[in-house]
Amino acid sequence: MTRPPVSRFILPALAASGLAIAVWLVASGEPDRSLTTPAITPPTVPAGQRDGSVAGAGLVEPSSEAIEIGAQRAGLVTAVMVRPGDRVAAGQLLVRIDDRDARAALAVAEASATLAAREVATAEVNLRAAEAQLALLTGIEDPRAVAEQQVIDRRAERDRSATALAVARARAAQAQAQAASARTDLALRDIRAPRAGEILQVRTRPGQYATAGPAPGGSGEPLMTLGETRPLHVRIDIDENEIARADLGAPAAISPRGAAQRRVTARWVRTEPLVIPKRSLTNQGNERVDVRVLQVVYALPAGAGDFFFGQQVDAFVPARR
Repeated sequence: MTRPPVSRFILPALAASGLAIAVWLVASGEPDRSLTTPAITPPTVPAGQRDGSVAGAGLVEPSSEAIEIGAQRAGLVTAVMVRPGDRVAAGQLLVRIDDRDARAALAVAEASATLAAREVATAEVNLRAAEAQLALLTGIEDPRAVAEQQVIDRRAERDRSATALAVARARAAQAQAQAASARTDLALRDIRAPRAGEILQVRTRPGQYATAGPAPGGSGEPLMTLGETRPLHVRIDIDENEIARADLGAPAAISPRGAAQRRVTARWVRTEPLVIPKRSLTNQGNERVDVRVLQVVYALPAGAGDFFFGQQVDAFVPARR
């Protein structure tokens, strides 16, 4: 009796082993499909909006919008009088710029104004003397006692004195204007708050050089940012495809990004009438940026302490019935 070939048993064994390995690889590579609680609660539609919602993303901003404070005169910063979080009144001193050159220029201008005022006084004295001498000659009853040429000379002297006085007064006005300009330049070295509000950010320190206006290449930053945070506002972007559905005058539900369980009801303030290109706020790769949005501004309620200037929020605007 002949023995069966070895390949008759080896090939099925190899096939079975390969099948087992394939099954094990498939089983071990299967993704974990178990349900877990997310680390961050995603935003959900409010239960109170029974007619539906229009979702939008936005940013927290001051009710006055962000006011960037810059320098009107370039120079070295000698003192910063405020810190972030300070409340300031309108006209309060914020930053002081080195003003030694401005003070020197003001001293020169004031000295020139003083000299011009004295020249005016001298010209007034000369004019009064010329008028008196002319009146003395013209007051003589006998015309033969005075030569006509003397009267002509005195009248010309009176006119020259009057002209000199007008020139002196014009120079005095010019000197006063230069002194006023020097005082204005000195006052502009003190940067003051244009309105009452809260200091949101300070970007300068004593010893730094402040540039007047935008820096070359647009790389300059404002010295500080001011805004009214009582109340705070949120600017929500509504997709142009959802504008017709949104009930823009109704209150909206607002949640900070990453804290969906913290939800407040914001009051509608205004709707910006200009539809603008969409800004990327969600940082998602599948977000559409080829659409336009309508910006709607809402006021957060007092005591909403979980919101800060520049923070991203999720909003749900009620839909129209």
